[in-house]
Amino acid sequence: MMEELDNNQKKLPIQEIDYFKIARILISRWYWIVGSLAVFILASNLYLWYTPKTFATSGIMKLEEKKSEIADLSNIITAGSERGTSKIQSETSVIQSRTVILNAVRDLDYQISFYVEGRVRTSELYPLRPLEIEKLTFDSVNFYRDLITFKPVNKSTFNLTYKIAGNEVSKNYIYNNPVTIGPTAFVIKKPGYLNKNSVFLFRFNVPEDLVGRVQSNLRTAETVKYSNILSLQLTDANPQFAADALNAIMKEYLIYDRSRKTQSASQMINFIDGQLKFLSTEVKGAEKSIEQFKQKNKLMEVSSKADGVLTKAKDLESQQSLLKLQLVAIEDLKQQINKDKNNVNLNLNIGGGTLDQALTAAVEKLDILLSQRAELSKTYTGNSTQIQEINRAILQIKNNALIALNGNSNSLSRSISYINSQLALLNQEISVLPGAERDLISLKRDFDINEKVYSFLSEKKLEAQISRSGILPGATIIEQASPNYWPVAPNERDIQRSAIIFGLVTGLGLIILIRILNPYIYDKETIESLTTVPILGVIRKFPNLIDEDNAQALAISKPKSIFAESVRSVRTNLNFLASDKKRKIICVTSEVAGEGKSFVSYNLASTLSLIDKKVILIAADLRRSKLHRTFKVPNDIGLSNYLSHQNELDDVILNSSQTNFDFIVSGPVPPNPSELLHTQRMKDLIDELCTRYDIVMLDTAPIGLVSDAIPVIRLSDINIFVIRSGKSKFNAATIPQRIAHEYNLDNTVIVLNAYAEDILHSRYYTTKFTGSNYGSSYYYYSDYSGYEASGYYTDEEKEKWWNFKRWFK
Repeated sequence: MMEELDNNQKKLPIQEIDYFKIARILISRWYWIVGSLAVFILASNLYLWYTPKTFATSGIMKLEEKKSEIADLSNIITAGSERGTSKIQSETSVIQSRTVILNAVRDLDYQISFYVEGRVRTSELYPLRPLEIEKLTFDSVNFYRDLITFKPVNKSTFNLTYKIAGNEVSKNYIYNNPVTIGPTAFVIKKPGYLNKNSVFLFRFNVPEDLVGRVQSNLRTAETVKYSNILSLQLTDANPQFAADALNAIMKEYLIYDRSRKTQSASQMINFIDGQLKFLSTEVKGAEKSIEQFKQKNKLMEVSSKADGVLTKAKDLESQQSLLKLQLVAIEDLKQQINKDKNNVNLNLNIGGGTLDQALTAAVEKLDILLSQRAELSKTYTGNSTQIQEINRAILQIKNNALIALNGNSNSLSRSISYINSQLALLNQEISVLPGAERDLISLKRDFDINEKVYSFLSEKKLEAQISRSGILPGATIIEQASPNYWPVAPNERDIQRSAIIFGLVTGLGLIILIRILNPYIYDKETIESLTTVPILGVIRKFPNLIDEDNAQALAISKPKSIFAESVRSVRTNLNFLASDKKRKIICVTSEVAGEGKSFVSYNLASTLSLIDKKVILIAADLRRSKLHRTFKVPNDIGLSNYLSHQNELDDVILNSSQTNFDFIVSGPVPPNPSELLHTQRMKDLIDELCTRYDIVMLDTAPIGLVSDAIPVIRLSDINIFVIRSGKSKFNAATIPQRIAHEYNLDNTVIVLNAYAEDILHSRYYTTKFTGSNYGSSYYYYSDYSGYEASGYYTDEEKEKWWNFKRWFK
């Protein structure tokens, strides 16, 4: 009872992480890591080889609001009204607009693109023009758009290859003679010098063909927030094209910006011109009417009283006329907004009354939104989310602008009403004057008012013309773009660095994955982590192929081999374990077939016989025994015959060629093998053999497959459970402990068979052999790893892979 309690209280040994083992595991398959590195580096190089390089160029602009000095002197608000500390958000959409980019492309050499075909990709030759081509017939809407391949034939002729209706056409032509391909006709001038092997490709372009290429790769951003410094970047496969296109964009933006600013002044001038044309006729007619009236009534001047009233009336009516002009301007702007005009410009400052800043900002915002909608309309339909969102923003801005305009209009109307009330009082004073003076005052009022308004508008027109001529762009180019011949994509360093990282991770990950998916036991540390049953020893892997009958007894034929020494180590521990046993009955079993229990039994029995021990080996596997094949004897008479009372003991005992070593084969397969092993005759057999032999060793059936071995295990003094390295699964290590617990056995040990050092699958823990967990259940043994070159063994040393001499043997 105490023994059972002690057995149940046994704990698994303490195992500590061995970081040196972890390092050895990771580098044990160094060639996996090297292989994965090679694959990823090769893949990265192929990617870099086949992926077109992209280059980036950048320029810097400063957005600012400049007023002309002349406008400052004349106190005229210029077209570029103040927009706040930052214009980045509003001006970015203008710079990236199709209008600006289209004009920029027109500044480039866009009409013909030349290419050279390489082994991997086709590269653009811009700005080089290896051929001089003159267009003869070219319709910008209907022209030949595909690539044309040019090959020189001789000094006077050349070959062109192109496709017509999907079919490839190849023809020879003469230099300086017209060539017609589809709707396009052109002439290729004779080059001064051209290599015969030179092959060029070219195509005809219109500016619209390059807009998408530029627009999709243009990026803008603030260098510093709220700094009004704008950084522009353009990426392209051709660094020179990127630099030229970006410089053209910045130049065209300045032109476009100045043109946009002059529109307001031009609008004001046009408005004034229309008013002046009308007032010119009115002034001339009023002057003539006054002269005729004076001659007819012989009235040269009016009285001083009438003159005073006339002066006051003229001042009031002049103010009234100017206010009415502003009302006309406001109504004109309201009509523009309601008509959804794409460019609504506001810069009317008639009569000194300035429209409020909120209205100015609203109109400017409306300008930008209308331009953005025009650009989006080329890509999206009217029902798209983008168009609907911008329509809602435009509607909101329009409502805000119209509210502001109505407010200004109401304010002007109130001012006009007040002036009308003052004029009504003056008209009462005029009504009491004599009739002739009253009529003359009326004529002079019309003349003076029209003349004053005419003079005022003429002055405003001159100021607007001066202001328009002094308008400057609202931006300055700080840094021009220059070609950058270092590619930004693909990034070679990042890709190669990533290839190395992924190669290492893949190689190490493969090692870890193989370990995680491994279900087999490879080393003694794994067994020690799974069971408290002690390990009797480790038998090294047989160095050569084992024949089907396990006929080799290397422990005897090569006594100085590592394998033989490992068998002797197990024999020593087994002999020590059995030293206090009255009888020495040893049972050898395993979980499943193929784990080497028969091989272990044979070699242990043979080595035990060498130390003056009289040994008999019994083939107790009555179903699939191979022992008769190992000894090359027939299996006609054996254990099954004895157990079934067909033969006596002396009939089934056979002698081997080795002294002190006898054996009993299994005999024919009986119909009831398990029952035969449970009989009293089996017990009597073992008792009889114990009187004749020092050691009785039984090779039984696998305990994980059949129950035949159970009665033999219960009769044995020592039960050896064989676990084969790389063959037995983790569950096999738990079977001996379960059997020992179930049948209250304390004589079970484990032998690790066919062990070969495999760092990849070794456990990264080291077992501590100190403390109370092991006690007397620990047996000293070695797995003989790393001792091959110590000179104690006769095993042939394996040739290293780096020893190239073996390749020439």
